[in-house]
Amino acid sequence: MLYYLFAPLGKKYLIFNLFTYISFRAAGAMVTALLIAFALGPWIIRKLREHKVGQVIRAEGPASHQAKRGTPTMGGLIIIAATVIPTLLWAPLNNRFVIVTVVSMLWTGAIGFFDDYLKVVEGRSRGLVAKWKLAGQVLFGVTLGLMLLKWPVVAAGTVPAAATTVPFFKYLVVVFVPAVYVLFVTGVVTGFSNAVNLTDGLDGLATGLSIIAAAAFASFAYLLGRVDATSYLNLFYLPGSGELAVFCAALMGACLGFLWFNSFPAQVFMGDTGSLAIGGSFATVAILLKSEFLLVIIGGVFVAEAASVMVQIGTYKYNRRTRGREYADSHRVFRMAPLHHHFEKLGWAESTVVVRFWILGIFCALVALATLKLR
Repeated sequence: MLYYLFAPLGKKYLIFNLFTYISFRAAGAMVTALLIAFALGPWIIRKLREHKVGQVIRAEGPASHQAKRGTPTMGGLIIIAATVIPTLLWAPLNNRFVIVTVVSMLWTGAIGFFDDYLKVVEGRSRGLVAKWKLAGQVLFGVTLGLMLLKWPVVAAGTVPAAATTVPFFKYLVVVFVPAVYVLFVTGVVTGFSNAVNLTDGLDGLATGLSIIAAAAFASFAYLLGRVDATSYLNLFYLPGSGELAVFCAALMGACLGFLWFNSFPAQVFMGDTGSLAIGGSFATVAILLKSEFLLVIIGGVFVAEAASVMVQIGTYKYNRRTRGREYADSHRVFRMAPLHHHFEKLGWAESTVVVRFWILGIFCALVALATLKLR
C-alpha cells in the first residue's frame, strides 16, 4: 500500500525513490512488524487470559513444565498480524510471490487456530483430530502444487515450474513429472509445518529459530531477485522473488516482537496457531524460490526435532511388535521426544537448551549462506 502511495512520487521528490528499493521496504516492514507486535502483544495476552485460553501440559513431560499450565496460548495471532499487516503495507500487492506466501500463512495459521481453539477453549484434549489437521495441510499442499503448475510464478526460460535447484551445484535442477511435483510440494509443506510445531516446546525456542531462518531466507530472496547478484553467484534469476525479502523481514520483526513476551519465563505461547503458520510460510518461501533442499539446511534444527520424534515412535513400535511392550518401554532411543525434551531429561536447564539450539540454528543458516559461494 505504501509502495503505491509513495513510489510514484519519486519522479518529483527524490527522497521517495527509497520506496523503489526492496532493502528499504524490507527494513521498514521489519520495524513496523516489531512495533505492531509490541502494541498488540499486551492486549492479545490480556484477552487470552480473560477467556482462560491456557496451555495444556502433558503429564509425562518434564516436571518443571507443570508450572506453565494455564499460560496463555494462541499467541501466534500476534505473529500473524505483525507479519501480514507490514507485508501488505510495504510490498507491492500485485506480486504473486507475496500473495501466495501471505495466503499460505493465513491458511496454515487457520488450521492451527482451530486446533488450539478446540483443544483449549472447547476442552477437547486432542484438539483438531490429527487426521483432519493433516487433511488441511495436505489440501493446501496439493492446491499450491497444482497452482504453481498451472500458473507458474517464475518467468518462462528460468527454472521449470515443476523443478527444484540443488545446493552446492551450479545450475543443477531436478525436474519432476507433474504428479510427483505436487506430492513433493505437499510433503514439504506438511513436513515442515509439523516440524516447527514439534519444536515449539520450550520458551522462545521456536521463536528464536524462526528469526534466524527468516533472516536467511530474506537474504536468499533478495539475491535471487537481482539479476546482477545471480549472475555473479551463478544462481538462477527469479524475477519478482526479491519481494519475498519484505515478507521474511516482516516475519523476522514479528518474531522478534513476540520473543519479548515468549522468552523465559514465557507470558504467552504461540501455540499451533503460530507454529503451523510459521512452518507453512517457510515451506512456501522455499518452494517459490525453488530451494526446497535449502529448507533442510536452514531449518536443520527443526528437521532434527521432527526426525527425533519419527525415530522414537518408529523404534518403539518396532521393539513392541518384535520384543514386547516391556522391552520397548525400557529401550527408547531418546529419554523423551522431541529432541529438546531429551536434553532436559539429561539435566540441562531449559534456557541452556534454548540458547544452544539457537546457536545450532545460526550455524545451519551460515552453512546455507555458504552454499552461495561453495558451488
